[in-house]
Amino acid sequence: MHAPDAAGIPLNWDLYRTAVVDIRFEDRTVRVEPRPRGTAEGVFPVPDGDAAVHVITAWNPRGRTASDDANARSQRELLDEIRRRGLTSWPAVGGDVSGTHREESVAVVGLGDAAARDLGRRFGQDAVFAWTLGAWRVAACDTDAVSVSGWAASVRASA
Repeated sequence: MHAPDAAGIPLNWDLYRTAVVDIRFEDRTVRVEPRPRGTAEGVFPVPDGDAAVHVITAWNPRGRTASDDANARSQRELLDEIRRRGLTSWPAVGGDVSGTHREESVAVVGLGDAAARDLGRRFGQDAVFAWTLGAWRVAACDTDAVSVSGWAASVRASA
């Protein structure tokens, strides 16, 4: 079910709060993992410390598993929209820490929180991630619900 509960929390909120994201930069892949609030371990990738890196996907809209073709088509549309807006972006993959569930995503610089949520909502998503110098946040697309934690970023072997 896609609808949030009475408190505005999406059904899979706890899964989003524990998800990890691998962002593929030109020379390395960085895994961002939630940590206790106030933790910031590793290097934040944006020189302007006030900027946020939002992670958005178009996979499995409305919380329903879509076909590989449908997911690929939706993700291409999302990437086209980001290119049209002239935003800096990197390929990303979000999912559970064990790698059992993974969804192609995109890490984007240049959006505010409201614009990132709007874009997520346009592609049928429950939530988007926002990585800043001081926090890792999960922001619901359909409500004002936000979960704030710290983060750890570690370089992974590039594939």
